Amino acid sequence: MIAGADEAGRGPVLGNMVLCGVMFEQHALDELKAAGVKDSKLLSPAKRESLAKLITEKALKIEIVELSPAEIDELRLVKKINLNEAEAMTFAKIIDRLKPSIVYIDSPDPNPKMFKERIQRHMKCKTELVAENFADRKYVVVAAASVVAKVRRDQRIAELRQRYGDFGSGYSSDPRTIAFLEKWVSEHGKLPDFARKSWETARRVESEAKQKSV
Repeated sequence: MIAGADEAGRGPVLGNMVLCGVMFEQHALDELKAAGVKDSKLLSPAKRESLAKLITEKALKIEIVELSPAEIDELRLVKKINLNEAEAMTFAKIIDRLKPSIVYIDSPDPNPKMFKERIQRHMKCKTELVAENFADRKYVVVAAASVVAKVRRDQRIAELRQRYGDFGSGYSSDPRTIAFLEKWVSEHGKLPDFARKSWETARRVESEAKQKSV
């Protein structure tokens, strides 16, 4: 039983972070590779959606955990848990649910050994763990997890857009996202619920908007 784990939406200031684990038998991975499963960032949205359906059909088990902006903020601001630790805790939970023989994980930490040790501290099952940088480009099983996570994250963003209009990509580097946040804070006096208030960008926008209104 081979599993892969990855996340989508680690960096944005808006929306959920989605962590996913997928488990397969070896022969299914050959089929996924032949179908074109690769790192979700290298696929078009339409291709990701069609591959996510195939991955779901072939997987023995899929586990998805979503961390809302409020949960991320509580971890970082209240519990003083950094994002790497929060991710390691969540991946450990996913692995314990899947119970694979071996799991490959895309490490967000430039030191994969340290990230692996973080996960192992929280794990209960005795799964063999391989954590590497760019694992989503090296292992089709991790790519499969990245595709499922990205499709779920995109669904959540589409739901937010339907309710609140176009806010760009949700990333701090996007001028449309910043403009949306500035307008929201000037109109409502605070950040929206789907913004990560522990992000430097969100804090800056809120602070600047409040200074302007004084």
